[in-house]
Amino acid sequence: MFARQSGAAALLAAILCVTPIDADEAKQLFNGESLDGWIQRGGKAIYRVENGVIVGESVPDTPNSFLCTEKTYGDFVLEYEYKCDDRLNSGVQFRSNVFEEDTEIEVGGKKKRIAAGRVHGYQVEIDPNKPDRLWSGGIYDEGRRGWLFPGICGGDPQAFTKQGQRIFKPGEWNAVRVECNGNSIKTWLNGELRAEFTDDMTASGFIALQVHGIGKNADAVGTTVQWRNLVLRELK
Repeated sequence: MFARQSGAAALLAAILCVTPIDADEAKQLFNGESLDGWIQRGGKAIYRVENGVIVGESVPDTPNSFLCTEKTYGDFVLEYEYKCDDRLNSGVQFRSNVFEEDTEIEVGGKKKRIAAGRVHGYQVEIDPNKPDRLWSGGIYDEGRRGWLFPGICGGDPQAFTKQGQRIFKPGEWNAVRVECNGNSIKTWLNGELRAEFTDDMTASGFIALQVHGIGKNADAVGTTVQWRNLVLRELK
């Protein structure tokens, strides 16, 4: 208990040191005891709390699952730590939304249909530790345009993988920082800048913790991703 509280305190202190002055007080998105303030959308992965940590567990034959904050956020600094099984893909959504009815949106000059209840929006990637790609800290546009960084908004895929392999900590807790301020989006992994670009497709939305669908992959059943010390500070 003491170690967990100390880690959260350290994360809060880090945000206070690097966040611009024109910001609100830092807040914990997770109370360490329950999933109050969160709602599950999409698939049927299992979310639970164990020892002050949110655990997402994969189940077969279900689409991507998302544990979403009930509140929405626009400009903010978000920091958290994660640990993920190498057999599982995951991510953290931000400025994300769902439509109550099937809705057509314009993406790159073309119409795209978003199904009712489909979580869509920006995602900070949690990538499996593979020799040919490690894009943790990159930005994927869930349900819309695909990879943004590296991708259509910049970044070299090979250089991004090389950096990721150098700074990622396999089997350990990895620290992520996300900064959204207007159309500016930046991410850091373990203290190093990973993604930096501008995009104005979505100005606000919820935060969500993803457990990626595994289809019928029996080897991935029961694999988990964990999150702790989720701290957010809204920018004014």
